[in-house]
Amino acid sequence: MNMRSPLARVLGAGSARQGVHHWWSQRVTSVALVPLSIWFLVSLLSLPSFDHWVVSAWMAQSSSALLLILFVLVAAWHSQLGLQVIVEDYVHAAGARIVTLVAITFAHVLIAAAGVLAVLKVALRSAQ
Repeated sequence: MNMRSPLARVLGAGSARQGVHHWWSQRVTSVALVPLSIWFLVSLLSLPSFDHWVVSAWMAQSSSALLLILFVLVAAWHSQLGLQVIVEDYVHAAGARIVTLVAITFAHVLIAAAGVLAVLKVALRSAQ
């Protein structure tokens, strides 16, 4: 028994098949954040002090800079995915939903770019 209307069957209208991809993306980013967060906390706590020059020297190491950039990008992506689900579930007006989703995406791209730029500026300035 098919519950779809005849028009939906002809047009192929149905699931957009985006839910599974979105669900997997959230899970993959959350799993990636676990070791990155542990590395970040252990690395910071192992520093002798939190003086500017100590943290800058730590960020100037290529492995630290790379992992910090990955941490910023994955955290921003995970945050954007989570907020997208909240907006899709709780904002019912179509116009408000679209505007909010665009604003959230724009803000997260801006935050990720600013984070990457900050890491690169500190890492490259300290490396000179």
